Order: sequence, then C-alpha cells, then structure tokens
Amino acid sequence: MRGAAGGANLLALRSHNTALVLDLLRTAGTEGISRLELAERTGLTPQAVSKITGRLRGEGLATEAGRRASTGGKPRTVLRLVPGAGHALGVHLDRDELRAVLVDLDGTVVAERRAPLDLGAGAETVLAGVARSAEELATEALRSPGAEGLLPPGAGGLRAAAAGGLRAAAADGPGSPTEDALRTPAAEGPGASASKEQARGVRVPGGRASGEGRESPVAEGARSAGGALGAVPTLLGLGVALPGPLDHGRGVLHRVTGFPEWDGYPLRDALERRLGVPVVVDKDTNAAALGLAVRDGGDRGGAGGSFAYLHLGTGLGAGLVFGGGVHRGARTGAGEFGHQVLQLDGPPCTCGARGCVEVLCLAAVARGDLAEAARVLGTGAANLAALLDIDQVLLGGRTVAAAPEAFVHGVAAVLDARARREGGHDGAVPVRLAPGGTRAVAEGAAQLLLAPLFGRGDGG
Repeated sequence: MRGAAGGANLLALRSHNTALVLDLLRTAGTEGISRLELAERTGLTPQAVSKITGRLRGEGLATEAGRRASTGGKPRTVLRLVPGAGHALGVHLDRDELRAVLVDLDGTVVAERRAPLDLGAGAETVLAGVARSAEELATEALRSPGAEGLLPPGAGGLRAAAAGGLRAAAADGPGSPTEDALRTPAAEGPGASASKEQARGVRVPGGRASGEGRESPVAEGARSAGGALGAVPTLLGLGVALPGPLDHGRGVLHRVTGFPEWDGYPLRDALERRLGVPVVVDKDTNAAALGLAVRDGGDRGGAGGSFAYLHLGTGLGAGLVFGGGVHRGARTGAGEFGHQVLQLDGPPCTCGARGCVEVLCLAAVARGDLAEAARVLGTGAANLAALLDIDQVLLGGRTVAAAPEAFVHGVAAVLDARARREGGHDGAVPVRLAPGGTRAVAEGAAQLLLAPLFGRGDGG
C-alpha cells in the first residue's frame, strides 16, 4: 500500500480497513460481532471501526444482529453482514459445457444453470451462451417487481469495489470502494470499444481479424445487447473461468489447449461491453483454488499454508495456493500441470508436445483403466509436491467426481510410496477430495469478484 513517491496510500489503506471489517462480519455469520471485537481483531481504533460500520450500515451492507452481555456497562450491539446486499455471477466455460452460478456475499449459491456448449464454436456462439445464462440467473433471481432497474443503497459502492479490485482502482481512484460509483464499460458505448478493437485488428475465433473490412461478431453482439446486466440490483459483476493458458491481468486468452483459434481474444472486454458489468477472467484451476482458499473462513491455505488443487475433467491443470493467495506467476501462466512431460516418446498431446500427464491420464480414463489414470496423476502430483513442498493435494473435476475413491486412494498411494523411499519423518503429503463438487470452478469464478471485497486474496 505505497504510493508512487513511497508514502502510504491512504485511500488504499482505507479500502483495506473496510475489507478487514467486512470479512470479520462475514465470518461471524448470523451471530454477529461487536464493534469492540472488531477493533480488537483488526487493530483499528474504536473510532475508526465505528465510522466504517456506520457507513456499511448506511449502505445496507451491515445490520444489527441483537445485543450481547458485556462484562460491565450496557449490553453491546452486535452487527452482521447482509448477504443479500450483493451478488456475483460465476461461469465455468468447459470445452463441452457451461455451468453458471449466482452467489451472495456469503458465497452461498442462490441459483445455477448448466448447458451444453462447444468452446470451438466461435466467439459469438460462446459469448451468447454466457450472456444468456448470466441474464437468466440475474434477472430471475435479482430483479424485483417495480424496481425499475435502480440499485439499492450500497450496491453501487460494492460494484465499484469489484471494479476497483479488478483494476487496482482502490489505490488510484478518487475514493474508497464502498463510496465510489462505478462507471461501467457500457457507459462509453459499444461503438467506442468496437472501434478500438477494430483498430487493433483483434482476431475473433471463427472469423477474420475485426480490422479486416468487417465488424466483429462481438461488436455486433455488444450493440444489440446494450449492457443488459448493468441495471440489475445488487449484481457486482461476472467471473469467468476456462481452460488456459491466458493472460489473467488483461483478460486475454492465449492458445487455449485444443482451441488455438482463441489466441489473442479479449474475452474480458468483449463480455464487459456486452453485459455492462465488471468482468474478470481466469483459468478454471485458479478460480477453483481461490474458492477453496476462501471457503470456510479461509482455513484451507491460510497464513503459512499451501495446497495444490488438481482438476481433472476434459483436461488437466493445477491451481496453486501459497499463504492463502493464488500463485499465478509473473505472466499469470502458473499451473499448467497437465503439460509436464512424463514420457518423452509418448502419444502426442493437444498442446503440441508428447507424453504429457494430461494425454496419458485421459487416455487411461478413456480405456476405463482408472487405476492407471490415478497412477499417472499421482506421479505428476508427487513431482509437484516434491518441487514445491506443499501441505496438501486436493483433487477435483468431473472425472474425479465420477470415481472419487479411485483417484484419491490411487494418487495417495503414489505419494506414500515416494515418501517411504525418501525416508521423511513427516509422512506423505495428504491427498483429499476438494469440496464443492462439479460446481467448484463456477463458485470460484464468482469469488474472483467477491474475494477482493473481503481482502481474501487477489481475485483480480
């Protein structure tokens, strides 16, 4: 939290303090927490806590949860978070299906959708599928009769906080996340963004570059949709998770494994223009790992803790968490676990190499040899555990969900065998089934919006 000249950035500090209070309100649950406890646990002065909680109550984000007896004087008023004061959409774009969830500030799933989708069908088809699912979830669950599209108190500030967290605006913008109003991408109009895209000659999957004499399907979709979600009450934005590699910071896809036509596509900007709300894009494995890191109060992967989330579905990848935060690497490309080579002269992989963990593991699954698939996955996991010295390995993805015992026991057996060979006294790295089931990635995608609001990791 340092400014360009080295001094403390007070706006960023103020945002950080608000996030601390919001997170404690969230983890306190329905029982609530007193202002004195908030001050003790955050290290803030009672006056600062009173100012922050007063603002949060005024914006509808916190409310009284009753009174609690004190050791002296009058009973203390306890406060709690209002979960319904904000919502986030999370979308998991897999190679053959789309899964979307709507969650509240507690991370509780309010509604969900699942639909078939071909990731190779072209940008317009994929964007239309995302927009349709997002609009259905948001409008059915959040629009109220007679609301006339007005944001309730606090919703605009939370949406600004989401945008600030994703663009680092909390440190550089004109005010704190709970006070600023958001100027959504739709405010500039789709034409302006489309012109920028045409000037850059951005390539659209399934077609020519948008600067090659015709308007891109994305620009056409943006013009017709007109920011459909911008006026939905309490909606903070949309998180999208899909196979990598990709540039998380800019929301631009690279050569998605098996779908190289997406290389260079600005998915975040295209969806922001179309939907009119903040959007953040990340790899499916990173999103799931973030969701696991903040789950149940952040016990998993908390301060000093670390884990690797291995996702086996239509592909294979890893999400890495160190000290409670997702490790994305200098170019946001960390976690391409499935493309470590185990067999130099092995079968060709869709990434262009041969003998990758992914191709070997999926081939064994296709043959129905789950024991071999688990052994291959365990070999890769053992390499990763030895390299990074992580605390635990969590397994997820639809293939794992279809036979959880086979994979958990099979992977653990490989790690146990290596631990015995190495003679360590602490035993093998534990292997467990990740909670969340098949919607863990979609829920994690929603956390890409929510986590920064509570200071729970770098969602954006």
